[in-house]
Amino acid sequence: MESVISVANMRESDEHTIACLTGSLELMERAARGIRSSHDFNGRTLIVTGSGNNGGDGFALAEILLEEGKETEVVTVTDHYSADSEYYMKRAVSKGLKVIPFTAGSGMLKGYDTIVDCLLGTGFSGEVRGRYRDAILEINEVFGDCFVLSADINSGMNGDTGKADIAVRSHLTVTIGALKTGLLLARGGSHIRRITCAHIGITPLREENFLLEPGEWELRGIDPGLFVYEDSSGALLFKNDESVNIINV
Repeated sequence: MESVISVANMRESDEHTIACLTGSLELMERAARGIRSSHDFNGRTLIVTGSGNNGGDGFALAEILLEEGKETEVVTVTDHYSADSEYYMKRAVSKGLKVIPFTAGSGMLKGYDTIVDCLLGTGFSGEVRGRYRDAILEINEVFGDCFVLSADINSGMNGDTGKADIAVRSHLTVTIGALKTGLLLARGGSHIRRITCAHIGITPLREENFLLEPGEWELRGIDPGLFVYEDSSGALLFKNDESVNIINV
């Protein structure tokens, strides 16, 4: 049985872990290693980053891939980064990483074997605009020609509802820390072929919903109560195929 939590719960749990247990840079490296272990990254890899910590996961991943001798580049839609993201960006650049500014309509996302979506994280909500929107559209244009991996969440998607004006389509989404509700709902799932959760040492502060494995579907004997109604007692999400996998870092 796997915990499925809200964006707010994930944020608070992350903050608690950083304050009491593990530093943010260490967690970012663990996230990158979780992403690395989920895919072989053979051939040419392009990581597309934004300004936040989701982009930092991408720079930390780039450093790991470069150390392994894998052909890796970063395209970025911004020229400013969070402190942790900038830390890993500078480390990766010192090891030979090329960071290329994104230019819409240039075709610069073509010709890669793997594209890693590190544009927007679970903190995003609303409508995607500007270069972020252009980059998402161009990633989706090459979806049929390469393997697309989204880090933590598909950029543009609401982590609680799965709703999106536009969102990256992925062959694999590696969500970090815990499964997010929006990834498993119909709206979110329509953008995702397979989900992996990389556990990096963050324990949710609150239990909310659960993903049940086959064999955990025994629900007999539950008394719903006289005044229980839909959504008043949580939710059960059933895993019935191999589209969701769990890994530990």
